[in-house]
Amino acid sequence: MELRHMRYFLAIAETLNFTRAAEKVHVTQSTLSHQIRQLEEELGQPLFARVGKRVVITQAGQAFHEHVAPILRQVDQALGAMKETPDELRGELRIAATHSFNVQLIPLCLSVFMQRLPQVKVVVEELSGNQISEGLVNGSLDLGISYRPAIPRGLRFEPLYNEELKLIVGSHHPLAKRKRLRMVELNGQRMTLLAPHFSTRQMLDECFEAAGARPQIVAELNAISPMVELVRRTDLCGIVAENALKDEPGIQAIPLESPTPVRTPGLLWSQRAERPPASRYMAETIRELVMQQPFGKR
Repeated sequence: MELRHMRYFLAIAETLNFTRAAEKVHVTQSTLSHQIRQLEEELGQPLFARVGKRVVITQAGQAFHEHVAPILRQVDQALGAMKETPDELRGELRIAATHSFNVQLIPLCLSVFMQRLPQVKVVVEELSGNQISEGLVNGSLDLGISYRPAIPRGLRFEPLYNEELKLIVGSHHPLAKRKRLRMVELNGQRMTLLAPHFSTRQMLDECFEAAGARPQIVAELNAISPMVELVRRTDLCGIVAENALKDEPGIQAIPLESPTPVRTPGLLWSQRAERPPASRYMAETIRELVMQQPFGKR
């Protein structure tokens, strides 16, 4: 069975007239009749019957129509979206990213995206991973850039790269001149980290446990920016993705090992909602730029 068989069938089902159906799909009536006979032979059941001069659809034809009609609608929608050019796209694209991507990756991608699709308005929010997942589920967002959610909830996750987290300290800190640090050396260190409900914090707690380290967590925050500022102003250590720093003055980033904390950022979208063409263009832009830029270890 080929796509044309379904289109020919649908044309007859909608007109119940072989002559008009043939005109609609731009073939001769004999060709149309031959193609429908092929389809009926493949299915093993008659799809149409003649009652006097009228054409009627059989019960098998009715059942086949219920399946074929939505399939062809989806095919036509997909073809239409592929044929749309960037200059023709309009509307609004709603995306969200966690802080570390919103600092560097999102502005870079937006600059390229807006040149490609100048008529699309982009609304960007900086949210937590949980808030991004919630927005995609309830339809308030079209695309997210975050980490793999602990509970999928009907979301599709596409990994982009691996991202190494590093220890950050103020330039005055005793560890500031270290080239590398083992996780066990953080035992007893005064630290500020994300709150325990963040997936990144949970991953770091697992790394501490694996290394046998018990740092002294004296401040728990729900955002990266105030954590970096707190590290700059105090003797506290923090652990963040280097991408989130953007050449922060007065901050030193030190690689960690044994184990090295690594996260995998990616694209998130709802599997249940239809993706607007602009969302696909943005996803492709992000993929291209991630491959070109040193955003992590691929």
